[in-house]
Amino acid sequence: MARQRGHPSRADRLRAGSAWLQGRTVTLRDAPFPRRLAAQLLHIHVLDTATRLAAQTFLTAVPVLFVMAAFMPQEVRNSVSDSLRTVLGLQGASLDDVKQVLRPSGQSGTTDAFGAVGILVTLLSATSCSRILQRLCERSWHLPHLSGRLAAWRWLTWLLVWLAALVIQGKVREGFGAGEALGIVLYLVTAVLLWWWTQHLLLGGRVPWPPLLPGAVLTGAGLTVLAGAAQLYVPRSLNRSVAQFGPLGLVFTLLSWLIVVFTAVTLGIGIGYVVAGQGRLARLLGTPEPGAEHEE
Repeated sequence: MARQRGHPSRADRLRAGSAWLQGRTVTLRDAPFPRRLAAQLLHIHVLDTATRLAAQTFLTAVPVLFVMAAFMPQEVRNSVSDSLRTVLGLQGASLDDVKQVLRPSGQSGTTDAFGAVGILVTLLSATSCSRILQRLCERSWHLPHLSGRLAAWRWLTWLLVWLAALVIQGKVREGFGAGEALGIVLYLVTAVLLWWWTQHLLLGGRVPWPPLLPGAVLTGAGLTVLAGAAQLYVPRSLNRSVAQFGPLGLVFTLLSWLIVVFTAVTLGIGIGYVVAGQGRLARLLGTPEPGAEHEE
């Protein structure tokens, strides 16, 4: 049956929508910085994305910790607890709870309970954080979604690298014993490098390295400030919450703090796109023109 005139096909509507979006992006790129920033923050849904990342991280953290407790050497488990103590400021009962999770009573029994299938399911579930982060990066850079077939290995790679980074975060924050001043610098440099690499990996290499640097610097700087603030805020808040709500207080406090952390991540990556497209900096970094990222 011939298509009725005046009723465009779905492909025509998609092409028209893509052309409209690219044209709108070009217009915004020529707009003043405050207007571009406001449009970008609305586009990436800051609070919604941060809340989803925080909730998914919280839900997958405990199973991943159990897997690490079941299969990692005692030195690695100690490093993880030291990292959580240093970065989140955990102490007292909350730190004891984490150590208890990382110290299973029956090593062989726990290993048998998880098994290869359990490990695989846990890791695949934990990649949900990678998938949400990928969508954040793509929305920030106005790119189409990368198919699961091409992105699946990137999700797992991101997770494994960040788990490895978690193991050494405590030592990094302490400057490997050289002092807190050096530790802050090392923590900042490490955070910038990790978030620079994260964007490039999850975007599938569709954006060159240099334009991704502003977002990495903003994200790394924000997380460095929050790591210092956590040592002041989290222990006190945990003590009050646990005293008032019992064990649920731990959930409320950590989930709330994770929302703050991922708000900083969402803002850093989203604003990084706007900064990278500004005038001379855009020419210096070689930031692609709007729509150029879509080209093969």
